Amino acid sequence: MMAWQPQEEPLRQLAQCLKDSLSGHDKNAQKNAELMLKQAKTSPDIDNYLAYLFSNNQVPATVNMGAENYHAARSAAAIMLKNDIKTSYKTIPESTKSYIRSIILVGLQDPNSQIRNYAGNVITEVVRQGGIMGWPQILSELISLVSNSSGTASPQTQEGAMSALLKICEDNKRQLDREYQGQRPINFIFPKLLEFTTSPIAKVRASALASINLFIPEKPTAVVSHIDALLQQLFQLALDPSDDVRKHVCRSFIHIADIAPEKIVPHMAGLVDYMVTQQRSVDNTELALDAAEFWLCVGEDENLRSCLGPYLPKIVPVLLESMVYSEDDILRLEGGDEDADLDDREEDIKPIFATSRAARLVATTNGETGTSTANGSSKSAAGTSYDDDDLSDGELEEFDDDDEVGDPEESWNLRKCSAAALDVLASVFHEPVFAVTLPYLTDNLNHAEWPNREAAVLALGAIADGCMEVVEPHLPVLTQYLISLLQDQEPVVRQITCWSLGRYSGWASRLDEAGKRQHFEPMMDGILKRMLDNNKRVQEAAASAFANLEEKANVQLRDYCAVIVRQFVDCFAKYKDRNMFILYDCVQTLAEHVGPALAKPELVNILMPALIQRWNRVSDQSREMFPLLECLSYVATALGDSFAPFSKPIFTRCINIIHQNLEDYWIASTNPGMDQPEKDFLVTSLDLLSAIIQALDEQKSAELVATSQPNLFDLLAYCMKDVNNDVRQSAYALLGDCAIYVFQQLQPYIPAILEVLIAQLDLSQVMIDAEETGYSVINNACWSVGEIAMRQREGMAPYVERLLQKLATILFNDKVPESLNENAAIALGRLGIGCSQALAPHLATFAPPFIRAIRNVSWTDEKGHALKGFMKIILNNPQSMEQCLLDFFMEMASADRNFIQGPAEDELLETFQQVLIRYKNLIPDFAAFLHHLPPDKEQALREVYNL
Repeated sequence: MMAWQPQEEPLRQLAQCLKDSLSGHDKNAQKNAELMLKQAKTSPDIDNYLAYLFSNNQVPATVNMGAENYHAARSAAAIMLKNDIKTSYKTIPESTKSYIRSIILVGLQDPNSQIRNYAGNVITEVVRQGGIMGWPQILSELISLVSNSSGTASPQTQEGAMSALLKICEDNKRQLDREYQGQRPINFIFPKLLEFTTSPIAKVRASALASINLFIPEKPTAVVSHIDALLQQLFQLALDPSDDVRKHVCRSFIHIADIAPEKIVPHMAGLVDYMVTQQRSVDNTELALDAAEFWLCVGEDENLRSCLGPYLPKIVPVLLESMVYSEDDILRLEGGDEDADLDDREEDIKPIFATSRAARLVATTNGETGTSTANGSSKSAAGTSYDDDDLSDGELEEFDDDDEVGDPEESWNLRKCSAAALDVLASVFHEPVFAVTLPYLTDNLNHAEWPNREAAVLALGAIADGCMEVVEPHLPVLTQYLISLLQDQEPVVRQITCWSLGRYSGWASRLDEAGKRQHFEPMMDGILKRMLDNNKRVQEAAASAFANLEEKANVQLRDYCAVIVRQFVDCFAKYKDRNMFILYDCVQTLAEHVGPALAKPELVNILMPALIQRWNRVSDQSREMFPLLECLSYVATALGDSFAPFSKPIFTRCINIIHQNLEDYWIASTNPGMDQPEKDFLVTSLDLLSAIIQALDEQKSAELVATSQPNLFDLLAYCMKDVNNDVRQSAYALLGDCAIYVFQQLQPYIPAILEVLIAQLDLSQVMIDAEETGYSVINNACWSVGEIAMRQREGMAPYVERLLQKLATILFNDKVPESLNENAAIALGRLGIGCSQALAPHLATFAPPFIRAIRNVSWTDEKGHALKGFMKIILNNPQSMEQCLLDFFMEMASADRNFIQGPAEDELLETFQQVLIRYKNLIPDFAAFLHHLPPDKEQALREVYNL
């Protein structure tokens, strides 16, 4: 059978169209070409033509164009072919697939490196879509080309084949370790990859090692059985002339340290010397970064970290050296602008807020601002990720003010990695790290050159957590010096100084009154002043540092609220859009920690107008709404009823935002082409409504709810059914708050709302999704059931059977988070207050898990309510407690005496005494029965309940 051959005219037309499709200067030709290519896609032979054109490096006789244009046509053919395989692989005829597989390897042997790369992409896509078994011989064919077994492959072909093999390994590393007819492809590939690391071609050695590095973390048998051979080969390659090879050698050692630390320990002395040398590769920052990753990896490994102890005098100096900005960065950063009056460009403003407050140095060593990268995680070469969870609230991604040059701090780099490693080592070794760092600080904190001063301040901040005890005696002098550096003429130094001071603010806030006056107040004052710096990056760094200080100083800031709020108000007047986001975080963190201290009229009268002025400027569609709504939630909670004068327009606007977003969501769901609205608008608006309802006097809250247009509870029912877990979680939180504070307004809507709620109390969906947020939704739903039951009482009768079934399912499930079992128990107990007779027949079934769950709940009003309801159920069916009566008595004997005997709990005490009397009458020798309790519990029971 003859191989497929193209027809001359279609081939000529296709080549012309492909070339024209890339013709940027002739828009008409480009448009026509695109239309014709769209038409050509309908031809059953199109992929054969594309493969033929791409693989053929000689211009066919019928194609009338020069070599340069023909190269463009081939490139376009490769891209189109790859995309076709990607989108339509299943519908491509088998004969075409076979033709593509037969011809595409020719592309790997092309003299042009770009074409070889395209060939690798097409091969990879075929394997990705068709699976390893769709083209089983490709692996041996590529290996044959790399090893040049025929003796005819050029070095370029070997490079191309190795590059394709690397791509296949990247895409299929798990599939290659699966069994196909009793064989695992990796068992055949891995020894070959090891062999290729001895290739005379540097690019082949580097790609082979890169392929090996993909497999090591997965620990397949093929790797484990060859690990000694791999280590020997790495020692051979350690002095390879190619930087690229040495970069992968560093990565390999990191991966081996991760999966087999015991293999690394005997070689630690040599490895330390090696990594120190590689990290000093001034001309190759990528290689230096990979070496620096080693300290981070080993320092975080409990099995390995202690091995670094003897080598700290070698390791710490290289980390400190690597924290100084490079010459390129210095040129770019020097003499930063006074840009505070310039408006931000739209692309500079990306308010991505992190949610975790557990800030960790690793994510915050942005030398430029001392803030972090919150938008997407920075991945290091060794796969270490520093993501949102490592950031403190409100820390923002770094953006560049210059389109031409990327921000040197935007990506994970040698400087950040070195600071992170110093932080980790300080946390492991403490004093020895400080001993090596101190001379460096002494020499550089006062250095004439700003990059040295700046790196020394970064180092001082980096060791803050790990070396606090040994640094502390030096802090009175060091922090005074840092405060003076807040006036440094270089903005970059002022930025990092803000960050470093923020790291030591906890120390200053814990000093006695005299110490506070001497150190904490100047530190706080210095950072606050820098919040009004004329450089936006310094403003941002200072605001971030101040949020850190607020976290650490906590309630101690109450005495300073007036100074702080005045400064914040000045910031609202001065800041451009981008820095507003971190300013909101400062305001909400203050509100969270000082609470009612913020409600003084003189503070409310200056803070609220500044917030309201911004509120009036921000549109309902702006992403700035998220942090602003969140900030106002904290402020409302702190101000309490003092928030009332501002509440009506804010409440109304939240209702409108929710209504608009629900409408937009409905429109988008019926028009597939439309973008879905962001759920954060719903989440933050619901949360702010909750905060306002809680904050205000109940009559004022009731009035806001009663006059809401559209009706709050109609909107709430929709939000409770939303597909997004975060929206539902906030909706149920608001429902519970409405039950507590505005029950009268909620009551008419309870039948409709409970129907939605009961349907949502479903574990099966969460177990399928395996999402933690799904449990949070059910947690809040359980809580809101309990709050409604407390007030609706007998009115819960129509729902009690269905609620019991749902709540008992949660109680009996030991795979859900403990807090969910506890919330289900509280809801069920509270349900018993009004529906004890309906629940009594089922008591024997749910009593044991109820007691198990409630035992872990601390003695609060909620627990008191739940136990009172539970005891009402017991009084309706006391015989059902036979299996667990002693457990119940144990729990009641363990009660917090102050709680049980408090004035609010008379009813609980009274109800339990009724239960005791009932059992005294039921159990013939009640005193002997109580002897089954541990003596201390029996004694407590008798004393607390007057037995």
